[in-house]
Amino acid sequence: MKKIKVNKPRACLVSCLFILQVLCSTASLAQAPLANQLANNPSPYLALHGKDPVAWQEWNAETFARARRENKLLYVSVGYFACHWCHVMQRESYSNPAIAAELNQHFIPVKVDRELNNGVDDTLQLFSERLNGVAGWPLNAFITPEGYPSFVVLYAPPEQFLGILQKVSARWKADDQAIRKLAQQAAPAVATTPPANVEVTPAYTATASLNFINSVWQEADTLQGGFGQTLKFPLVPQLTLLLEIYAQQPEAKPGSFLRLTLDQMAKRALRDHVGGGFFRYTTDPAWDTPHFEKMLYDNAQLAQLYLQAAEVLHEPAYRDVAIATFDFMLTLQAPAGGLFTSTSAVDKQGREGAVFLWEPQALKALLTPAQYVAAARVWQLNKPRPFEYGYLPAEYIPPTQAERALLSQAYTRLRAAQKLRALPIDTKMSAGLNGLALSAFSQGQPLSAAYRKSATRIRNFLATDLVRGARLIKTRASSQAGVEAELEDYAYVVQGLLDYAEVNSDAKTRALALKLARTAWSLFWSPNGWKREAHSLLATLSTDPVIADGALASPSEMLNLASLRLGDPALVQQVKRVAGWQSPQMSRDVFAYPTRVRVMRALTSAR
Repeated sequence: MKKIKVNKPRACLVSCLFILQVLCSTASLAQAPLANQLANNPSPYLALHGKDPVAWQEWNAETFARARRENKLLYVSVGYFACHWCHVMQRESYSNPAIAAELNQHFIPVKVDRELNNGVDDTLQLFSERLNGVAGWPLNAFITPEGYPSFVVLYAPPEQFLGILQKVSARWKADDQAIRKLAQQAAPAVATTPPANVEVTPAYTATASLNFINSVWQEADTLQGGFGQTLKFPLVPQLTLLLEIYAQQPEAKPGSFLRLTLDQMAKRALRDHVGGGFFRYTTDPAWDTPHFEKMLYDNAQLAQLYLQAAEVLHEPAYRDVAIATFDFMLTLQAPAGGLFTSTSAVDKQGREGAVFLWEPQALKALLTPAQYVAAARVWQLNKPRPFEYGYLPAEYIPPTQAERALLSQAYTRLRAAQKLRALPIDTKMSAGLNGLALSAFSQGQPLSAAYRKSATRIRNFLATDLVRGARLIKTRASSQAGVEAELEDYAYVVQGLLDYAEVNSDAKTRALALKLARTAWSLFWSPNGWKREAHSLLATLSTDPVIADGALASPSEMLNLASLRLGDPALVQQVKRVAGWQSPQMSRDVFAYPTRVRVMRALTSAR
């Protein structure tokens, strides 16, 4: 008979006292007032909020547990370091004592850096689009303790924002169960069966390519370049596919549109003509009024696009644009070898765009008379000042050949002066974004020894600092390793390592790319679709047969493209299995899925 161990009386008493102590401390913790947890956070964006009177919590399981214990909605505010309106909302609302008191008393306030939690951001952005028809940053979501988003508000002025908080908290107190029920009903259905599938034949791919071209002309601004008639974003994934199709089937209409768009982006105000690199977007259709943040991911993608366009469209000037973009990215390289995430839209005094703007008197002091005359005409210095802090150098009027030479000299002089202006930098180093940068610098290696050196440093940073066995760490910030990587990190790092390996005939780096690709498939793919993060605190985690492109190329399709290039038979078979998965969203809007079309084209061209 098995001998049963019985505790002695004193041991039992000690155990009971310990359990009672734990229960009391847990209860005490639940009742303790919230305190801001973000001071000295390794994320520069989160650290910016470390002195707010709002008692910001971090996005983690403990925060959700507290929301359940206290039966409070989580107020989850998502933003990023370079976001102009995020800074405005911090200044107007999160520094406001009345608003902070409302958030601290009635909610569990949570700050999220979207670049640390892409999966969370993607899910909440989609929820905002379904609920309100719009999305963006700052995105502020009210989430039930069980993890269901219930309501979203974007930027709102302080009085309006306080009113929203008061109405939501009053409704939660009056009938929290009704909000829970509505939030669960609004959640997307979780896929329980594999998506419908078709064989990806040459004919099927040709139809998808044609449908994409037709969608381009529905969205294209054929007068001013780019897509849409309001805000103008680069939309590199769409331009990349259009350039790929044009390279195989040169036709006048897409060729003219590509040149128009690339010229407008390079010559007007989307680009920093002095310091190099591209701003995030313009707020007008003519590419004249940028928001001044510069993102690593935009510049890495645009450097590659302009390099490819220089070859396909036989335009050497595009190579010069790529070089200026590479040179800007070099300014983001850290001693550790990786590249920082972004530069802010505001300077250290909180002035939007001031680093890039110039007053006429300052220009007269820095430029020769001939240079100033050329600048005054091309930059339209005779017109009313378009920005609060001065004029932005850009080709608002096409320069003559003589003026172009003078402006080139002027940019050199202004560049030295601009370097003296302090510009806040998000010093996170992201795995995925450095993967994009590695692809860019690998392709740019033939242009400069500096680019070759940078590519090697990025490769070594990823392999040494962010790879743990067969797994990937998402970020490094303030010498601290961050959270586990998500699908987009694996996809872009695999692509970057593969680009580097092919340019440098590096078998070791290729083997690392293959190892990480296999891990990505095991973590993020299932027979029912792709997920963006391996584990989620949101209850609405769902899978997609294909993830749409956004500002960056679709991570699921980038992983598919890299897997085909790696040539591993098992991975190639997996790509063949998923490339024909049907998506109702893609059927309705193929314009949003250009990288999936590229996967189809790669599959059929390999036959």
